Amino acid sequence: MTETVALIDYGSGNLRSAAKALERAALEAGLDVVVQLTADPDAVRRADRVVLPGVGAFADCMGGLEAVPGMVTALYETVLVHKRPFLGICVGMQLMARVGHEHGEHAGLGWLDAEVGPLTPSDPALKIPHMGWNELLVVRPQHPVLHGIPNRSHAYFVHSYCMRPADPTLVLAECGYGGPFAAVVGRDNLVGTQFHPEKSQATGLALIANFLRWHP
Repeated sequence: MTETVALIDYGSGNLRSAAKALERAALEAGLDVVVQLTADPDAVRRADRVVLPGVGAFADCMGGLEAVPGMVTALYETVLVHKRPFLGICVGMQLMARVGHEHGEHAGLGWLDAEVGPLTPSDPALKIPHMGWNELLVVRPQHPVLHGIPNRSHAYFVHSYCMRPADPTLVLAECGYGGPFAAVVGRDNLVGTQFHPEKSQATGLALIANFLRWHP
């Protein structure tokens, strides 16, 4: 049976590369998946899975999402009420938080009890943004989305801010950059990656394939 993945188009994110990565991961895993790039709330409601990308500042991304009529409500209904699997990428992950502290204080979707604040490496020689390849330290290898991904696998990051969940059990994998930060978070049918799986080669494709197989 064909599954539809709604890739949310709200003016933020590497949509073409994310779509290609989703399609490639599905093909290589032998999954019957249609990726639908959409700004239509009704298409989101009909989707079997939802992916929210995000690039740039927290407030800009949240504002872009709110500017699509009915989209925030459709996401709430599809993801939180009907419990369809959800993947947030980079700022798309951060938007699940209650609040973001980037250029002021801005409300997020509030799906997770978490705040988004600046990366503050203990080593002043480490540059911000954190950009490039770094290791994933898998905290909860039993989570289906991390199945078969070895500890210390490399993923590609580009960010200056990170999510800080109030509940540490939400953190599925960490990354170290002058101190640990949340690289993968999850709860129930929600999962998010601070890194870009669409740019993370084998590690990213493995995580996407796991997400497409996942039935929380």
